[in-house]
Amino acid sequence: MNPHDIERTSFEIVRAELGQHNFSEHELAVVVRVIHATADFEFRDILRFHPQAIEAGLQALSRGCPVVTDVHMTEVGISGDLLGKLGGHKVCSIRSPEVRQQAEQLGVTRSVMAMRHNATTIEGGIVAIGNAPTALLEVIRLVREEGIRPALVVGVPVGFVKAAESKDELLNLDVPYITAVGRKGGSPVAAAIMNALLRLATEAGASG
Repeated sequence: MNPHDIERTSFEIVRAELGQHNFSEHELAVVVRVIHATADFEFRDILRFHPQAIEAGLQALSRGCPVVTDVHMTEVGISGDLLGKLGGHKVCSIRSPEVRQQAEQLGVTRSVMAMRHNATTIEGGIVAIGNAPTALLEVIRLVREEGIRPALVVGVPVGFVKAAESKDELLNLDVPYITAVGRKGGSPVAAAIMNALLRLATEAGASG
């Protein structure tokens, strides 16, 4: 089997085993790609979509918005080809010398400072966080305290310290979001969500 056949067959298996659900067709495309990336059907039960998440994400991607990520693992997992075709680009500043220096001076994590450093880029863009709960908490702070309005927050940090709590905070944020409650998540999940949205946006552009 060639790679396209393997992927198509994998998606068919996921859809067949998914069972009853209440997802819209576009939400289902995201859920299926996440399960495909993780082989974990629990994401069917823990993924959460803001009512405007899909529409806001597709509109932002179709106008060529930037995608700000927390770490390079998230960044490299997102299809640069699909994003570039839509006029967008990826931004990840965690290794920036300026970010590193400012983080040390202020006593915060580099992921926090990277979000703060990219606040103007986050405005109207998409944030994809798969690794660092502190990055998600900083985005939430930017929204609440500084009035920054991302088009969509994909917030799925993984781990045992502040991961679940940061996602609980996101659920109460007045911006479109896609998240996974609890400890599970990770860069592959964030990238899978973004790639599902990118494919939907690309298909919509082609049909339009």
